[in-house]
Amino acid sequence: MKKFNFRKVLDGLTAASPVGSSGGGSGSGAGGGSVHPGGTAGAAGTPREEIQETLTSDYFQICKTVRHGFPYLPTALAFDPVQKILAIGTRTGAIRILGRPGVDCYCQHESGAAVLQLQFLINEGALVSACADDALHLWNLRQKRPAILHSLKFNRERITYCHLPFQSKWLYVGTERGNTHIVNIESFILSGYVIMWNKAIELSTKTHPGPVVHLSDSPRDEGKLLIGYENGTIVFWDLRSKRADLRAYYDEAIHSVAWHHEGKQFMCSHSDGSLTLWNLKSPNRPFQTTIPHGKVQRDGKKPEPCKPILKVEYKTCKNSEPFVIFSGGLSYDKPCRRPSLTIMHGKAITVLEMDHPIVDFLTLCETPYPNEFQEPYAVVVLLEKDLIVVDLTQSNFPIFENPYPIDIHESPVTCTEYFADCPPDLIPVLYAVGAKHKKQGYSNKEWPINGGAWNLGAQTYPEIIITGHADGSVKFWDASAITLQMLYKMKTSKVFEKQKVGEGKATSEIVEEDPFAVQMMYWCPESRIFCVAGVSAYVIVYRFSKHEVNTEIASLEVRLQCEVEDIITPEPETNPPFTDASSQLPSLKSLSGSTNTVACEGTMKDSIPCLSVKARPVRMPPGYQADLIIQLVWVDGEPPQQITSLAVNSAYGLVAFGNCNGLAVVDFMQKTVLLSMGTLDLYGSSDPYQRQPRSPRKSRQFGAGLTELNDSAVSLELERCKSPTSVKGSRKLSLPTDLKTDLDHVNGHCTSPTSQSCSSGKRFSSADVSRANRRGPGRPPFRKAQSAACMEISLPVTTEENRENSFSRSRSSSVSSIDRDSKEAITALYFMESFARKNDSAVSSCLWVGTGLGMVIILSLNLPASDDLRQSDPVMVSPSGTILTLKGAVLTFACLDCMGTLTHRPYEVWRDPHSADDGDKTRKRKLVMHSPSSSQDMGDHQFAVICSEKQAKVFSLPSQTCLYVHNITETSFLLRADVVTLCNSVCLACFCANGHIMTLSLPSLRPLLDINYLPVTDMRIARTFCFTNEGQALYLSSPTEIQRLTYSQEMCDNLQDMLGDLFTPVETPEAQNRGFLKGLFGGSGQAFDREELFGEATAGKASRSLAQHIPGSGGIEGVRGAAGGVIGDLTRARIALDERGQKLGELDERTASMMASAEAFSKHAHEVMLKYKDKKWYQF
Repeated sequence: MKKFNFRKVLDGLTAASPVGSSGGGSGSGAGGGSVHPGGTAGAAGTPREEIQETLTSDYFQICKTVRHGFPYLPTALAFDPVQKILAIGTRTGAIRILGRPGVDCYCQHESGAAVLQLQFLINEGALVSACADDALHLWNLRQKRPAILHSLKFNRERITYCHLPFQSKWLYVGTERGNTHIVNIESFILSGYVIMWNKAIELSTKTHPGPVVHLSDSPRDEGKLLIGYENGTIVFWDLRSKRADLRAYYDEAIHSVAWHHEGKQFMCSHSDGSLTLWNLKSPNRPFQTTIPHGKVQRDGKKPEPCKPILKVEYKTCKNSEPFVIFSGGLSYDKPCRRPSLTIMHGKAITVLEMDHPIVDFLTLCETPYPNEFQEPYAVVVLLEKDLIVVDLTQSNFPIFENPYPIDIHESPVTCTEYFADCPPDLIPVLYAVGAKHKKQGYSNKEWPINGGAWNLGAQTYPEIIITGHADGSVKFWDASAITLQMLYKMKTSKVFEKQKVGEGKATSEIVEEDPFAVQMMYWCPESRIFCVAGVSAYVIVYRFSKHEVNTEIASLEVRLQCEVEDIITPEPETNPPFTDASSQLPSLKSLSGSTNTVACEGTMKDSIPCLSVKARPVRMPPGYQADLIIQLVWVDGEPPQQITSLAVNSAYGLVAFGNCNGLAVVDFMQKTVLLSMGTLDLYGSSDPYQRQPRSPRKSRQFGAGLTELNDSAVSLELERCKSPTSVKGSRKLSLPTDLKTDLDHVNGHCTSPTSQSCSSGKRFSSADVSRANRRGPGRPPFRKAQSAACMEISLPVTTEENRENSFSRSRSSSVSSIDRDSKEAITALYFMESFARKNDSAVSSCLWVGTGLGMVIILSLNLPASDDLRQSDPVMVSPSGTILTLKGAVLTFACLDCMGTLTHRPYEVWRDPHSADDGDKTRKRKLVMHSPSSSQDMGDHQFAVICSEKQAKVFSLPSQTCLYVHNITETSFLLRADVVTLCNSVCLACFCANGHIMTLSLPSLRPLLDINYLPVTDMRIARTFCFTNEGQALYLSSPTEIQRLTYSQEMCDNLQDMLGDLFTPVETPEAQNRGFLKGLFGGSGQAFDREELFGEATAGKASRSLAQHIPGSGGIEGVRGAAGGVIGDLTRARIALDERGQKLGELDERTASMMASAEAFSKHAHEVMLKYKDKKWYQF
C-alpha cells in the first residue's frame, strides 16, 4: 500500500505530475495547472500529513450486472409450462428470460440478428432460438448466465418456422423454400431426413406452395406431421412411410394453425380475417368457416373480408366450451380501432383492445401434453411496448398486476439519478405513499410466471434510482439487491395550468418536445428535499410530507440576462455588487399577485415565463409537495435559456441554478431571489480574460445560412446554449387586469437558437435550427445543455456528420474561442463548508460555481448566526475573489478533509412540514454541518477535488495550491464524473465520450481503471449515464431499458450468488391415463421411435454444405459459473443430487414394474404350458 507525502510533492511542483497523464496529456505537470490568482508552489498552509490511500487497481473491474425494463423492439415469445418461465426475443438479437420477481436474465446473440422464434425444451433447462441470419442456437439455462451450447448456421435456405414436440430431441425446421429439415437437439446436427416441398404437394400442382408457416405433430399420433404453407396448402405427412396422408387447400393465405387436443380437427387463420375448421376425415373442404368480425350480408353472401388473423389458438376445457383466441381480424371499415385480442368462449365473443400493436401471444395451460384437455387459465400478450397477462378463469377477463418494472418507458426517460447506500427508512416511506395511488381492478390471482429461484444475497444496502420523464413525471424505484420495483410516482406538471387546445396546435409547429420534460434532478436523501429543473426553464423545490395539504403554490420569476445595454469597464479594485441583497430582486411575483412591469413593445415579449403556475389552491397528496416554483422569464423578446446546472442545500435553505446566461441563487425558506447575475458579472475585476459584456443590440451578427430566412432587421442571437429543438414558450400568465389587455394579442413563439419578433410571421424549422447549431465559429463553448428529451421525442442527430459533431469534437477553451463566444454557461454548482479565501482560518458556507470555460468561482454565503433568525434575516451572497481554472467545462466538485475522507455536504435532518403533532412552525431545525465520519475538528486544511471534461485537479485549501493534476483526455471529453465511495475509501469515477470508464484515486489522482467499455453511439447514453457509491453505475441502454453495471471487483466476484436461478428441479407432471378404448382406437397402434427414423443409421447424413455446426461457449461459461462461489457450488451440487435421485427413483420404479410384468408373464406361460401339456398336435 503506497503512501503519499505531500511535502515531497510540493517540493517538486515544477516537475512533471506525480501521476502519468493519459490521453496524450504529456507535459501537463502539477505545476502546469493554472492557479488563479497567484497560487505558487510554496504557498503557506500546505499539508504535511501523510494520507494513506487504500484503493488499488485490484479493487476495480467492469461487468454488467442486470438489465431492467421492457425488452426493446420485441419479436418473439416462448413459455415453459413446467418451469413457468417466459422468454422474449428482440429485433436487436437480445433475449430476456423472466420468472418470479428477481429472476430476470438478459442475454445477447453476438451476431445481433433479430430473433424470429423461441422454443423451450420443456423442463430441460434449455432454449432454442432461431434468428434472422438463418442460425439456430441452443442456450443452456442451467446456469445463472445462459450461454450458447451449439449453433447451426443454414447456408442455402432461410428459416421461417420451428417446432419442437414435447419430450422430443428432434427439432423440425421449416424454410422459405418450403422444405422441412430435422435437427438433433443433443448434437445440433442435421438429420438426413428431409421433407422436400415437391414431394409434399401433389405432382399436378404447378405453383410453389410458398414458405413453411406452420409445423406441428398430431396430438393423436406423433408420427404424423402437419405442414402449413403460406399459399393455403396444408399437408398431413406420415413420417414413417414418407408420404402425404392427406392434403387440403384453401384460397386464402395461412398465418397459423392450431390443433384440437384429440387430434381429429385443426383450425387455421387466414389473411382475409377468416377461421377455418378442418376434419381429417374430410379434407376436401373445411367443415366450418367463420369471419368473426365480418359484417353479415343481408342477401346471404359471404361476409366482407377483414384484416388478417395473424395467430389463432384452439384450447379445450373439460367442463366448458373450448377457447378460440386470436389476434387481428378486425373489420377494415373501422380504421381507428386499436389492436385487439379476441377471446371466443362458446357463443360469447370478447374483444380486448390494446394500447400498442400485438407482437405475439401465448395461452398458458395446465398441462404440457398436447393430447389432453388443455384447461387454459391465462393469456400472455406481448405488445410492442408492453407485456400483459389476461386471466381466463374469470368471466370479465381481468389482467394480472405486473410485478416487473416494464413501465420505465411509460413516458420517455429524459434523465436518471442513482443513489446507493441511502438512508434505510426512505424505501418503506416512499413505498407507503406510493401504494395509495396504485390502480385497482387487477385479477386477485398470483402472477402466473413464477419460475426460477432468487434470494437476497449478501448485498443488503438500500439503493434508489430516480427517473425523470418527458411528460414531467418522476419515478422513484427500489433498486436494492439488483432488482427494480417502483416505489413512488409524482407529476411535476400538476403545478402548472393545462395548455389550451388552440395554443398547443400553434406551438406544435415549432416545438416537438413536451414542455414539462424533466431536464435535471437534485435529491438530498437525508433532508428529503427534491428539486427538478424542467425543459421550459423552471425549477421546482419539493418537500416531503406524510400529510395531505391544500394550499397555494409560491412562485418566483427570475430574469437571467447575459448582456447589458451599456458597456461596463470594471475598475481594477472594484468588487461586483453582491452585498446589497435587495438589489438582486429583479423579478419577484409574490402570492398577492403583484408583479414587475411587463414591457410590451409591439409584439416583443418581456418578463413573461414559459408556463403559467396555478393561482388557485392545489390539493397535494402525501408524498412530495411543491414548496416553490422558480421560472426564468423572457428578456427583450428572447425566450429563457434551458437550465444547465442545479444544486440545493437544505441546511442553508438555498437553491442555485444556472444556464448559459448566468447564475441565480434563491432562498427557498424566505421565498426570495438572492442573486440573478450574468456569468461575466460574477468575475468582477477577477476575470482572467478581461472580457467586457456586450450590448445585445450593438454587436450581434447574422449567421450564415440564416439571413435568408428573415429580411427584417431583427436581432439574431446564435450563441444560445440550446439544443436543436426549442422550448415551448408563450404560455399566458394570470396577470392583473390592466396588463392582460396589453398581452392578449401576444402570440409569439420561442425560436431557438434565434429569436425574432412575432410580427414577421417567420418560423424556423428543426432542420434550420440544427444547421445554425452546426456553425463552426458560432458554436457555444458548452454543448452539454441540450434538450432533456431529445433522444426519444425529437432527436435531429440523424447524419454521421451530426453524430461526429456531437461526440467527437475536441472542445477547446482557448482565448480565441472566448473572444468569439461571450456567453459562458454555468455547468456545475456545489454547496459546501470550505475555505473561501487564502487567508481564511476556518471553514465557512460557500457556493462553488463551475463554468463551461473551465473557470471555478467561489462565492461566500453569509447566513444568519442563529437558526431563530433564519426566517427573517437576509442571506448575503458575496464574492470571495477566488478563481481557479481547468481545461474544459467543469463537471463536478467534492471536498475531502485533512485525512482524505469525503466531507458530506451540510444538510437538515428531515422533519414533516405539515406534522399535526407540532403546530409550531418556527420549531428549531436540526442541522448536520459535516460528515460524522470525519473528526470533530475539521483540521487546518482540506482538499477540493474539481473535475472538468478534460482534466481533474486537487487543490489544497486555504492555500489554493494545485497539488495534483491529471489530464484525463485530449481527443475526447468527459460526459459524467462523480466522486464516489468504495470499500470505505473514495475515488473519482469518469465516463468519457469515447466509451472509456476510468477511476482515479483521491487525492493523488492515480489512474486505477481505464477500460474501453461502451462507445457513445446515442445521446441517450450520454444523457443518462451516472455513477454512485459502492462501485455501481447505470445508463439507459435503449429507450425502454436500464442497464446496470459495476466497476467493483468485489461485486463482480459476488455477482454469481446475487443473480437468480432460471432452472429449478421440477418433476414433469404425469400424463393422464388414456383408458383402454382410447388406447385401442384413439391412435397409432405402434410406438413412434424418432431415433430410429431420423438417426444417421436410417436417414443418413445431411449435406455438409446445407448447414454448418458451430460449437458454443456454454461449456466454458458453465465451468466459470461453477467457480462463482461456495453457495453456487452447493446449490449446483444439490440440484445434481436431486436430479440423480429423481432419475434413480424413476429407474427403480421401472425395474419393479418390469419385474412384476415378467413375473406375470412367467405365470401366464406356465398356465398355458400345463393346459396344453398332454394334448396331441391334432387336438389343438
